Amino acid sequence: MNVDLRLYALADPAVSGGRSLADLARRIAGSATLVQLRDKHGSTRAMLAEARALIGVLAPLDIPLLINDRVDVALAAEADGVHIGQDDMSAADARLLLGKTAIIGLSVKTLQQAREAPLDLLDYVAIGGVYGTTSKDNTSAPIGIDGLRAIAAAIRAREPKFPVCAIAGINAANASDVINAGADGIAVISALSMAPDPGLAARTLRNAVDVALEQRKRAS
Repeated sequence: MNVDLRLYALADPAVSGGRSLADLARRIAGSATLVQLRDKHGSTRAMLAEARALIGVLAPLDIPLLINDRVDVALAAEADGVHIGQDDMSAADARLLLGKTAIIGLSVKTLQQAREAPLDLLDYVAIGGVYGTTSKDNTSAPIGIDGLRAIAAAIRAREPKFPVCAIAGINAANASDVINAGADGIAVISALSMAPDPGLAARTLRNAVDVALEQRKRAS
């Protein structure tokens, strides 16, 4: 399935700026191209309620909702797919449960993971963390722009047009840098949810990505 990664918004009740996730989604819906529900601490019942509230906002606008880690929640909520990490359910099992049309993404942060990722079962990979971030418990050192460029190149050596996005610590000031390093889009959380005006932040980020993608296209 084709997936638009230009502005991939992660919605997390622990990093929501005091807003409900549905309200946050309404504010960014004009600019976001994909949304992920990430809730590492809530109950299954709470995640289902959050997912259904988000779908109520996003589905009429044809913005897909993915669930982080939890294939069961994605199934029950009838979300559009999942994003899985290296220690979560395998992509093969997620695909078996969710079917051919679901969107499945995978976190990748090393060259070895890029070489071993089951691209035939995935719709995109998220590379990172690129920069330092406080929105996720992560003990790994940031890979930086050079790491992003190398991992994106490793993916593209296997599949030249495979969709990749960059994640962690990305904002309006560095969004163009990650696009220039090979990403097709940015996955962001704090730059949207913690902004005084999430809608304005979303428009600014989306514009930065769109401009950088257009410049890359012209240069190629």
